[in-house]
Amino acid sequence: MGVRNFGAIMASAMLVFPAQLHAKPSADVPAQLQTKIDEAASVCAELDGGKFAMEDAAIQRVDLDGDGDEDWALNESGFACSTAASMYGGTGGTMAHFLVDGTLASMLTRGWGMAKLGPHAVLLADVHGSQCDGINPTPCVTASVWDAESKTWRSTGASWE
Repeated sequence: MGVRNFGAIMASAMLVFPAQLHAKPSADVPAQLQTKIDEAASVCAELDGGKFAMEDAAIQRVDLDGDGDEDWALNESGFACSTAASMYGGTGGTMAHFLVDGTLASMLTRGWGMAKLGPHAVLLADVHGSQCDGINPTPCVTASVWDAESKTWRSTGASWE
């Protein structure tokens, strides 16, 4: 499949299967994600008594594995610290944490979304250009699918000819 065909398929997949994202109040947040929030708040407080804030939209419910049930995502791009404007992100992006079937996995990303490709729910992420043998502005994305049997995300670096 050519590069143009793959791009067209992924673009149409995003239109057919947009991520269903919903903010969730922190009272219902699973312990693994609450730990990430608490750690971020603690680091902020340690820096000159900073005040931590989190947007409601930092916590999202989305079907990450395609089983029809909503999983959890926590985007540190929704975090803020009064004493450090760039504490939770920079040119490489911010951390995003994904909780599926009790397994937490995290990645540095500039943004992410979901697509449907055949039978798979695909997590698409815009990542730092260094992951594509480039530099910061080099365009670079990754696509991952959840392997329920192994409880892990699977992706590959394509071999282009």
